[in-house]
Amino acid sequence: MIWSFLKVVLFILAVAALTFGASALIDTGGGLRVIVAGYEFTLGPMQALIALLVLLALVWVILRLVGFAVALLRFLNGDETAISRYFDRNRERKGYAAAEEALLAIAAGEGRLALARAQKAERFLDRPGLTTLLVAQAAQAAGDTRKATEAYKTLLADPASRFVGVRGLLAQKLAEGDTDLALKLAEKAFALKPKHAETQDILLKLQSEQADWKGARATLGAKLKAGALPKEVYRRRDAVLALQEAKTVMDESASIEAREAAIEANRLSPDLIPAAAMAARSYIAKGDGKSAARVLKKAWSAAPHPDLAAAFAEIAPEETPIKRVKRFRDLVVARPDDDESRMLMAELHIAAEDFPEARRALGDTATRHPTGRSLALMAAIERGEGSGEEVVRGWLARAVTAPRGPQWCCDKCQAIHVQWAPICENCGGFDTLSWREPAEGAGPSATGSELLPLILGGPKPGPVTTGDDTDIIDAVAAARTQN
Repeated sequence: MIWSFLKVVLFILAVAALTFGASALIDTGGGLRVIVAGYEFTLGPMQALIALLVLLALVWVILRLVGFAVALLRFLNGDETAISRYFDRNRERKGYAAAEEALLAIAAGEGRLALARAQKAERFLDRPGLTTLLVAQAAQAAGDTRKATEAYKTLLADPASRFVGVRGLLAQKLAEGDTDLALKLAEKAFALKPKHAETQDILLKLQSEQADWKGARATLGAKLKAGALPKEVYRRRDAVLALQEAKTVMDESASIEAREAAIEANRLSPDLIPAAAMAARSYIAKGDGKSAARVLKKAWSAAPHPDLAAAFAEIAPEETPIKRVKRFRDLVVARPDDDESRMLMAELHIAAEDFPEARRALGDTATRHPTGRSLALMAAIERGEGSGEEVVRGWLARAVTAPRGPQWCCDKCQAIHVQWAPICENCGGFDTLSWREPAEGAGPSATGSELLPLILGGPKPGPVTTGDDTDIIDAVAAARTQN
């Protein structure tokens, strides 16, 4: 309010001052006489003031016109001027608008539109790092592989965008299935940015697929240093890679190096079943059965497995069945109530023809947790104790439809593998196989095989009969092979 009043007062004072000054000039006598080209002009005080103001305005206009002419000449010569800056700003505005439209089109899945807008942005903007990448991504979205490859190769020339170019080419080669060239590009990307987590994972996967276990272990070490991997996980996966390296050395018939690599793999992860079995066999090859037994017992206490039992049997291959039963008690003592321990001791007693002890060793495994192997063992025990044929056939019939028991299952895709492998053959997951029971459906089978126990008869006592034990032996062997 006060400021508005002051502005009104100042305006009135200014008008009054101008009016007073004009009146003073009019009342002033005399004037200004100007002679130009023989012409004489006489101007009064007020007229002289007005002429002076007009002259100043004219000079200002002339100077502006001269400046514009000079700027136009410099613009035509290629120099930076206000005119060039105006056009540059206009081009930049159009370029960024086109780039924004290209990004929106990529997000919307409109590849062709995105490529057209990206090329327009490339024409208007002098930002090759931005526009070339935008063209590459738009071309890839549009399915123009050739254009995308050219753009990614252009990015390789600039050190600032070289990694992005290599990564783009790597993604293309992976999509094309060219793993050899993809591995080389992954190694190049890893050299440019060793701490890049995605590049580490891709390189590790490609090295594993190419059986470059030594290189894979180096990549795994880089992941540990970058803090992208917990130390416990690193030790486990390094043991897996060391195990595969040991297998490779074995394939090359370099026994000493194979033994050392196998023992190293077991040292890194004592609970890794394949590593324990291989380390034990390496000790057996050296004649060190005591060390082999120690390795297998430690692994058995962590995870009982048939492969460990097979390796434990190789320590004394010529022993009698009775001696083998005594020696294997030291193996299963750490996990006596585990189903694998029970079935193993039952098999050993069956081999020693001590069927009552085999039944006691198996316990209630076949009824509490029936699997194809445990039911086949019960059939063998019944046959050995002289049970009726219908009883034996009843156990075998149940074994046909029973779950297979623990197997090597992928924790990522649930695929089942006959043997352990570092990489899942189905989904490509690394170190995802674990020894466990797979999730099985409970629906009826297409062939109605779940009705076999009813057709053939259940496991009920019957008269003593004699017969050939070949079918029982085959059933037990088949059950073990499946597991």
